Amino acid sequence: MVVSVFGYQIYYGRRIRIVKVQSDGAHESMLGKAKKPQVTSKKVQSQEEYEALQSFLRSISSTATLPPYVKGETYSSVRGVFNQCLITCAVLILAAGAGHPIGFSAVALPQLRTENSTMRINDDMGSWIASIHSAATPLGSMLSGPIMEAIGRKRTLQASTLPLVIGWILIGTSTHHALLLLGRIVCGFAVGILAAPSQVYLGEISEPRLRGLLIGTPFVAYSLGVLYVYALGGALSWRAVALLSIVLPTLAFIALCFSPESPTWLARRGRFHDAMAAMARLRGDPDTAQRELHELISAREKEKARGEETIRFLATVLRAPVLKPLILINAFNMLQILSGSYVVIFYAVDIVKDAGGSLSPTMAANASALVRLLVTVVACVALLRVTRRALVLVSGIGTALFTLALSGLLYYGPGTGVLPPILILGYVAFNTLGFFLLPGLMIGELLPTRVRGLCGGYIFCLFNSVLFGFTKLYPVMKNNIGMSGVFGLFGASASLATAVLFLLLPETKGKSLIQIEQYYQKPNILWMTRKKAADSQNV
Repeated sequence: MVVSVFGYQIYYGRRIRIVKVQSDGAHESMLGKAKKPQVTSKKVQSQEEYEALQSFLRSISSTATLPPYVKGETYSSVRGVFNQCLITCAVLILAAGAGHPIGFSAVALPQLRTENSTMRINDDMGSWIASIHSAATPLGSMLSGPIMEAIGRKRTLQASTLPLVIGWILIGTSTHHALLLLGRIVCGFAVGILAAPSQVYLGEISEPRLRGLLIGTPFVAYSLGVLYVYALGGALSWRAVALLSIVLPTLAFIALCFSPESPTWLARRGRFHDAMAAMARLRGDPDTAQRELHELISAREKEKARGEETIRFLATVLRAPVLKPLILINAFNMLQILSGSYVVIFYAVDIVKDAGGSLSPTMAANASALVRLLVTVVACVALLRVTRRALVLVSGIGTALFTLALSGLLYYGPGTGVLPPILILGYVAFNTLGFFLLPGLMIGELLPTRVRGLCGGYIFCLFNSVLFGFTKLYPVMKNNIGMSGVFGLFGASASLATAVLFLLLPETKGKSLIQIEQYYQKPNILWMTRKKAADSQNV
């Protein structure tokens, strides 16, 4: 009997011999008795991985002859799509819980300023309460990379729920500013841990046609979490809001217990049987799962054949295929922060109040959270049909126009009527449409598999460090340049971000993660200089 597996034909009966029918430089080290690693004190792990791969190949070779492998063909069955969506829901619950501490300061600060107790705050303490969350997040982000590489994406997400629960308990039971700040720090640390693994995990479990939607949905949950806190803050005390925020992290931990680990992480750890089981569950069809797992293992073996696995992390990061997406992601993240995406969330009520208008600040802040939620849903659905580049360019242009218009309106002081709130809501809508979702999409799609976990953590670390500084300095900036200057800075940053994305962002819609890696292995830097003749097959 003959079985075609991973580019080889395996003849088996009493004796098994393996005949190579194609060679691309990677399969040389995958199979074949002549290439079996020699066991030395330095190669024990290599020998174990070799034996695991051989065992895995033997186990699947006795099933049935696979249909020819077609590069990029990774469509799942209905059951596979359902499983991917179901597992995404577990991450969504945690993402909604991560939105709670982001929106908490907007409802807590007005209450604490009027509270007749030792917890009453001034503007300086208010800025610390709003920003200290982002100061702690970088530490969690820095640790998340090594943790998710060591214990896996799913377990890292589960581990993040414990400090999140502890942080909310400290906030809800605090009797002094120090305890409240400590609770904010612990919550920020937890959000830092879960930020990168959630994007990496969803990027690795989803198929290309659904990846944009599934990676984008945590931002829907995130926005829903912010809206949930805003809504509770209008009816309950800040202490009650804090204690009710424990519910979702607890539910997320339970839901993740029933989710599989990332097949990519399992395959790179030599756990091929576990990877196959996870991939079969996610794709709903063994043949499709085997084809996609072939791509993962083949890419890993090509790295070995080129000697890339022996290169240290820093040297790997400095290589062009990693450095190019890394620079793009970090440049956009800095400009996104300066465009005000998160400052408007932290200081929603205060910003609406300072901008003026006929709507009450609380009502307008709740409306901004609702708009953010609805637009995030629209954006996620649009990612199924619209290209990434088109969506983010429309988002950038709209953000720049609304913020610059608001800057001009506020040049002579607070506005009147409904125009200021309308411009703010328009700014929130366009900013959310693409800018808000893009950082997560970039980490899940652009980074190479080998460094995705570690680099994802470090990217969020830098992102949150800058976010902390910008959030902390917002009151000082507002007092010195006024609200007109603040929105002028937002508009200029959005314009520059749009130009950077137009020049550098590749189109990744419908492309496999391996195809995206291959794009960055080419010498081109600007998107328009790519080889368009091969665009139908590659990025």
